[in-house]
This record gives sequence, structure tokens and C-alpha cells, in this order.
Amino acid sequence: MKKKKTDYIWINLGLLMVAAGIVLFRNPNKFASGGVSGVSLLMTYFFPNWPVGGIMLVLNGFILLLGYLLLGKEKALGSVYGTIVLSAMIWLIEIIVPLKQPLTDQKFLELIYSVFIPGLGTALVFHYGATTGGTDIVAQILSKFFKWKITTSLMAADILIALSAGLLFGAEASLYSMLGVFLKSFLMDGFMESLRIYKIVVIISDKSMDIQNFICNVIKRGATVHTARGAYTEQNRDVITTVLSRRQAIQLQQFVKQEDPGAFITISNTTEIIGKGFGGFE
Repeated sequence: MKKKKTDYIWINLGLLMVAAGIVLFRNPNKFASGGVSGVSLLMTYFFPNWPVGGIMLVLNGFILLLGYLLLGKEKALGSVYGTIVLSAMIWLIEIIVPLKQPLTDQKFLELIYSVFIPGLGTALVFHYGATTGGTDIVAQILSKFFKWKITTSLMAADILIALSAGLLFGAEASLYSMLGVFLKSFLMDGFMESLRIYKIVVIISDKSMDIQNFICNVIKRGATVHTARGAYTEQNRDVITTVLSRRQAIQLQQFVKQEDPGAFITISNTTEIIGKGFGGFE
């Protein structure tokens, strides 16, 4: 239950970042760089008095219903929380901070923030097992019926939305929106990979049992121990291998240095761990 609550705190923080980036930077500059938020921004051209958050709520409701009918109950319901909360947050921020024009006259700077802040927020939401809904569901539908890759479907939908911005808001808005689509793609990959990084720690030490006890009883992780012979000393030594989060790796490194300053430690990064205990951010 504690982990569940922590996950929802991170998910809500991620959704808040997405909402803030959209309202403060994307919408005032007419950056329709994909997603349901981009479609909603385009629709304000025809309905200028409607809040983007309200339009998103209606569109997302329709998309969720479509997902329920075409993808099944489980996948549609998995997107309900993020979809509703994100739309509500955008609507609320629009009421609190009613921007009629951009915050600055630095359009490119605002484009960076309009991509960076929602990109990091979306990565957090995805990492903790939730989704922002919207075009994610559309991409799953296209993938199911046309056998497209989900990433290809998302990119195609975002490019179409960005091009549409040129018809309504002018060529400049379309060019900035297209640039935003590509920046978002690269940033999302980088953010998601950085959140998935774990540390593979290999230790050779005379205090093998003390280190094993620390890993298992203090850090609460497992380890693999095998015996290896040193080529130079020709002595048999225990080699301990364990996979940890960044925080845990630092904790173990400090313990080993304190207990055995002569220990040999190698630490490397990995982004793909499959197995019990490696489902989320630590």
C-alpha cells in the first residue's frame, strides 16, 4: 500500500508537469506538437471561448469509449486515471493562470520548455505504470487493426496534428510544432532510459560474508556469489554480483569502502532488468 501511494504521488507530479508545460508554454504559442492537447488547441480556433482542458476532457472521454469498444475493458480502464486527472489539471491551471499571450517574446526558448517539462512529466507517468491516455489509445487501435508499431502510429498522429497547425495558425506555428514533435521523441527516449537505469555491481573482497549480509539484510536485495581464481595471485576468492538502484549502489559502495578499503569493485549501467523486484523506480 505504501508503494502504491508513493507511485500515485509520482504519477500526479508527472501529470502536473505535463499540464503546466501545456498551459504555460505550449498553448499561448500555438505549439500543436501532437497529442490530444494539440488537437484541443486546434479546436480553439473554431471555439475560442472554450478552455483547452474542457475540450480535452470531452475528446478523451470519446477516445476512452472507443478504446473500451475496440481494445477491451482492461486497456481502456488503465488510461482512465491519467486521462481525467490531466484534463482536470489543465482546466484548473487555465483558470488560475489565464494566459492570453506567451510569457516571453523568446519563442524558441518557450518551445524548449513546452517540450522538456511535459516530456519529463510523461516519462514519470509511464515509468510508474500509468498513461496520459489520448493518442496513446489511438496508437494502440491503429497498431491492432493496421499492424503498425505503436511508436510509428504515435509519430504519424503527432506529425498530422503539427501540420494541421499550419492551416489554422500559420506556417510559423506549424514549423515550431513539427520541431516540437521531433524534440519530444528524442527527449522521451532519453528520459525513459535514464529512469530505467540500474547498477550492476561486482565486488571481490576479503569481507565477502559481511557484504552479502549487508546486501540481503540491510539493502534487501539478492546477490549471486561464485568462486573465481585470480590470474596473478592464483588464489580463490568470492565474487559477488548484485543489481541495485542508484541509491542502493551508493549505499553499498560506502559500506564496502568502510569495511574493506582494499576491495575491488566494478559498477556498470543497465536499462533492461527482467525479473522479480525490478518493476519500478526505487
